[in-house]
Amino acid sequence: MSIRTRWTRIWRDDPILQRVLLNSGYLLSSNTISMGLTSVQGILAALLLEPAEYGMLGMVILFASSINRLLSFRMGEVVIKYAGHHLALEEKGKAAAIIKAAFLAEALTSIVAYGILAALAPLAARYVIKDPTVSPLIIFYGLALFVNLLFETSTAVLQLSGRYRGQAALNLAQSLLTAGWILAAYLLHGGLLDVLLAYLFGKLLYGAGMVFLAFRRLPTLLGPRWWRESLGQITNWRGILGFSLSTNISSTINMVIRDSEVLWVGFFLSTVEAGYYKFALGIMNILVMPVMPLINTTFPEISRTVARHDWKSLSSILRKTSTLALIWTAGSIAGVLLAGRWLLGLLKGGLYLPAYPAILILLAGYGFANIFFWNRPLLLSLGLPNYPVKVNGLVGAVKTALMFVFVRPFGYLAQATLLSGYFLLSIGLIARRGVNEIKKANAFALEETG
Repeated sequence: MSIRTRWTRIWRDDPILQRVLLNSGYLLSSNTISMGLTSVQGILAALLLEPAEYGMLGMVILFASSINRLLSFRMGEVVIKYAGHHLALEEKGKAAAIIKAAFLAEALTSIVAYGILAALAPLAARYVIKDPTVSPLIIFYGLALFVNLLFETSTAVLQLSGRYRGQAALNLAQSLLTAGWILAAYLLHGGLLDVLLAYLFGKLLYGAGMVFLAFRRLPTLLGPRWWRESLGQITNWRGILGFSLSTNISSTINMVIRDSEVLWVGFFLSTVEAGYYKFALGIMNILVMPVMPLINTTFPEISRTVARHDWKSLSSILRKTSTLALIWTAGSIAGVLLAGRWLLGLLKGGLYLPAYPAILILLAGYGFANIFFWNRPLLLSLGLPNYPVKVNGLVGAVKTALMFVFVRPFGYLAQATLLSGYFLLSIGLIARRGVNEIKKANAFALEETG
């Protein structure tokens, strides 16, 4: 049987894979264009700014977004797990109550987050970024929090309703706005503030648009009077709050250990090294971007198959989507190895060539994360939210301790090595636990039916 015939049969006989790839296709078609625009944004920003300014840009954006994530309870995951479960059982009233509670909680935490951001901005500017003049920029960029008040819950609503075209269109519009703005700044010889404005207004457009689409979809998904459903229908407050706290802790761990890398490099070294490292991470974003639609569209399918105890379908979708991610990842790594150094040499006279070794080191960790992208959503759907928290916390604690030992003497390449090692070990352990849980559940189901 030819490979083409085999994949045609897999596609025809697997409705879950069809839904995942179809919905991913809406996002991927947008992301393919957005990926090119993001590359243009990064290149133009790097050409417009010196490495020190480029690093400062990344640190300002990261600090503002990190404060938001510190108080975020990942309402999107709460909605997908609990509201998605009730929708699968046709319990729309209970699903509506959970979504309503998620909207209220997300709005409150976003407002509190901005207050904390404004209070901490002067300290971050002085002691982390090492430039007190950027404090107003941090506070200004933090305004994105207000438009993103309901973003996570809105995204989950659109995922549960299978509406991905609007998300794809908004993603594309955001990329066009940001890239166009940065291009204008480049042509008009703008500076750091112009680039920051481009990213800010892109986020404002995307956040407001997602909320608008979600509120248009909610009456169809839950009924025209969904917002009047009583919160008293939520009987599992303890479980939901525990899940929310777990996801918040997990998000905080990821923020400190994985997603604040540019801040750490700037703290240990300087904004110049932070600029090189930000550039390397920008290349990783291109590697990850085509896989992101799979994460967004596979999680609801995982949740549904777990709710139905359909372990065979669950194993199948994990295996097949991982294969697709592997194909893209292998091709991307080959491209970087063959042409990466040459392309970097063309950019601003080779000014960002020092980032190339970091890119090679990061490819190992990000490539592995790409292939097993489903590791955490799987355990969340299986009702094991604490295991990823424990693994990420323990492995991340070791990584963080080693950062204080190795980064200052060995530079940002040590930071890249520690991050890749963190991905390989933590994701490997989480994915293995998920696969073992599926095997046990499947064996138990066979015993009951046998």
